[in-house]
Amino acid sequence: MADQQQDEAGVDATSPNPLQRRNSLEKHLQTRPDEQDLKNRHILLDTTAAPALQAKQAELERQRITDNLKKGLANRPEKSALVEKNVLPDSNAAPALQEKQKDLERNMRADTLDKALQHRPEREALIDKNILPDSTAAPALQEKQKELEKHMRADSLDKALQSRPDREKLVDEGILKDGE
Repeated sequence: MADQQQDEAGVDATSPNPLQRRNSLEKHLQTRPDEQDLKNRHILLDTTAAPALQAKQAELERQRITDNLKKGLANRPEKSALVEKNVLPDSNAAPALQEKQKDLERNMRADTLDKALQHRPEREALIDKNILPDSTAAPALQEKQKELEKHMRADSLDKALQSRPDREKLVDEGILKDGE
């Protein structure tokens, strides 16, 4: 008889024991998601509108989103503007190769900088060419030191000008000729 209740597909068509059926239903009811969970998963609509209006409300929401998207796309900057602002990379390489290209450029800049630093002149050479100031003073005092040296040169020049011989004395000593 049990063989007769199984159909040809091999499915048992006998009704389960009522106690087993009730236990199975209770188990499913305990794990049943609540209303808020179904709304969060977008299975139920989260609305207070009447069911007849829910479809229209969903359609209006889709239309609003579409309009906002079209407006955003219309105001979208051109690719060249994004490249100028460094938002997009300025590269014709395939996207899969752009990261490698960026790494290569970074390594090339590092190599160029290393070479420039290797050929950099020593501090003494820069001081000899008056590119760097010759100072053993602390950096906070270097400006005052420059100012003091400037005043000392001005004072020295004033002294030299005061003791400068006049034209007649230079002619008498034979340094200048009378007609000069």
